[in-house]
Amino acid sequence: MAIVKGDGVVPGSDGGSGRPGCITSHVAEGSVESTRFYLCRRTVMEMLRDRGCNVSDLDLNLSLTEFLSEFGPNPDHERLSVCVHLRSKPSKKIVVIFCGTDEIRKRNMCGIYAGLPNKASIHQLILVLQSKMNCYARKELEKYPFKVDTFHISDLLVNITKHVSQPKLEMLTAEEKKKLLMKYNLEDKKLPLMLATDATARYYGLEKGQVVKVNYSGGFAGPLETYRCVA
Repeated sequence: MAIVKGDGVVPGSDGGSGRPGCITSHVAEGSVESTRFYLCRRTVMEMLRDRGCNVSDLDLNLSLTEFLSEFGPNPDHERLSVCVHLRSKPSKKIVVIFCGTDEIRKRNMCGIYAGLPNKASIHQLILVLQSKMNCYARKELEKYPFKVDTFHISDLLVNITKHVSQPKLEMLTAEEKKKLLMKYNLEDKKLPLMLATDATARYYGLEKGQVVKVNYSGGFAGPLETYRCVA
């Protein structure tokens, strides 16, 4: 059973993390633009780790000073791209591409796909957007032979799973899901639902039909466990 934790704090609320996430607290070291890229890329690295990828401690703990030294005060979005392999299946990888500030059109999506090396090894593609993607570009994404997730850069400035009220999630394997449903004589559609569009579901890249165990640690009723099916 894969366990993912969301029991930290939002960057910027201190909470003992030692890494405040407020943009204004970093601007003295770099520009607003470079700081946005730094915070976003840090969240991306944490998200990749939580999705089961091999992410180095160096990437997870990169400081703003180190980021500026590597990418400069005005980072080239193409250099920010990331490619990491799954721990459970090292032959498969997740690729992250940062898009530019112009409106994203069909030709941009065709160009991104054409530029991807070794497409057969790609498990997922994550696009970090800075502008709108038109409907023709989104239709082009449907032709990709692997899952594509899109996030706007502003959605990744903080890691939502670190909020103090965020419960811990455990993704059930197919066998664990089967045993759960047999135990309670249920169909998965009878379980409480978590929408695939939910911010937490998007962060973990959850698929429709997946079942997650949700562990609440606080509240008036004390610790609480429940299950949700992604719909």
